[in-house]
Amino acid sequence: MNRLQLCILGATGSIGTNTLDVVARHPDRFEAFALTGHARVDELLAQCLQVTPRYAAMSDTAAAAELRRRLREAGSRTEVLDGPQALVELAEHPEVDAVMAAIVGAAGLPPCMAAARAGKRLLLANKEALVVGGAAFMAAVAQGGATLLPIDSEHSAIFQCLPQDRTVWAQRIDHIVLTASGGPFRQRDRATLAQVTPEEACAHPNWVMGRKISVDSATMMNKALEVIEARWLFDLTPEQIRVVIHPQSIIHSMVVCRDQSVLAQLGTPDMRVPIAYGLSFPERIESGASALDLLSLRALEFEAPSPERFPGLFLAWDALRAPEGSTAVLNAANEEAVAAFLERRLAFDGIHRINQGTLERVIPALPAQASVEELLALDQRARRAARELIAAAAL
Repeated sequence: MNRLQLCILGATGSIGTNTLDVVARHPDRFEAFALTGHARVDELLAQCLQVTPRYAAMSDTAAAAELRRRLREAGSRTEVLDGPQALVELAEHPEVDAVMAAIVGAAGLPPCMAAARAGKRLLLANKEALVVGGAAFMAAVAQGGATLLPIDSEHSAIFQCLPQDRTVWAQRIDHIVLTASGGPFRQRDRATLAQVTPEEACAHPNWVMGRKISVDSATMMNKALEVIEARWLFDLTPEQIRVVIHPQSIIHSMVVCRDQSVLAQLGTPDMRVPIAYGLSFPERIESGASALDLLSLRALEFEAPSPERFPGLFLAWDALRAPEGSTAVLNAANEEAVAAFLERRLAFDGIHRINQGTLERVIPALPAQASVEELLALDQRARRAARELIAAAAL
């Protein structure tokens, strides 16, 4: 059996490292052809020395030069590329079979689009590609004949509950239910949220994740982005997407069928499960995750998300009903607001105000089939507006 040649975009993040863990368990099936990162030289160096990819790339040119020097000193044959265009070139490389898209944020859109147009098996952990790209991204998937497989645990759960024949999805689905843990502040006194520190926001009760997505989980903006992603992945109306808080993170999401049967995917909270499923689809392989012990479960709880506690979540439906491109505006504002919070330039409860204010200030006017350049220009316009609001909030 020829090994599947894998390009991992965002190899040094939590999804990337978990992907390499699954790959290492199946050396006869998978090979890391290319690894990419942004600026974390030490981490990417260690990965390159461990799995010896043919290529490594860093979007930060100075970091790439440092990686190139250190790999050369170590006697490695891995070729180092640099700059954002290098990620695009590797994503569409003719020898790459599958692309793990694990770059955080809108920066992942160009290589994701390239992989889609090149007809790759595209394992999508970069939800922003759909939040920003929307119809344009799905058109690229269709035109390139790519196989699009969701890696977010919630969307993977929905995908696993549906038949492989996508043409029958619309006939089967009444609506879907995305589950959310509620993050670390589900029961915290709302009057104290302004005092939340980055350290507190990054301490997720169930999942081990990067800092940005941990903050998004605490505000439930991650779930807002997942609502938008689900709209495109499963071709649903906004009204067909619902969210419930499920603190145990055992049920990863559910499909409610037209006959009101409910199909759910359960498991321990371990990202290696959806990663392994995406890598091996339609087969299933050992992931390294621990087994779910049903007898140890005391209860599975569910509750409605509070608009007062999690106002950012409800911006998802506002953006989906607004002019095309509004979801890209929301994503850009959130990235800027979260970065400001992590740098202690913005209070935790200010994140929502920046997101809502940017949505109100930036009204997109995109053509029916927007290009990557037009989408990224809108992204930059929204970022400028968000930064202005953040600066004003700091006065």
